[in-house]
Amino acid sequence: MKKVALSEVKDGLSRYLHLAEDEQIIITRHGKPAGVLIGFKDEDDWFDFRIENDERFLKRITQARASAQAGRRIPIEDIE
Repeated sequence: MKKVALSEVKDGLSRYLHLAEDEQIIITRHGKPAGVLIGFKDEDDWFDFRIENDERFLKRITQARASAQAGRRIPIEDIE
């Protein structure tokens, strides 16, 4: 992760967005973290980000894991 002052990001947003494709950019205000700039190399990166941060999806995963741990499973052979 790279730390950059907000004033620098405002003056060179395009450049920092490009850099953010490879690493998150921590944006600071008065020397303190204020935000994160995340770039995407392609549509797959954008899709992955959306899935990883979708509360509904994460809730379904948690429910499915709990169900599996409780023994409520469907054998793969039974799935058509």
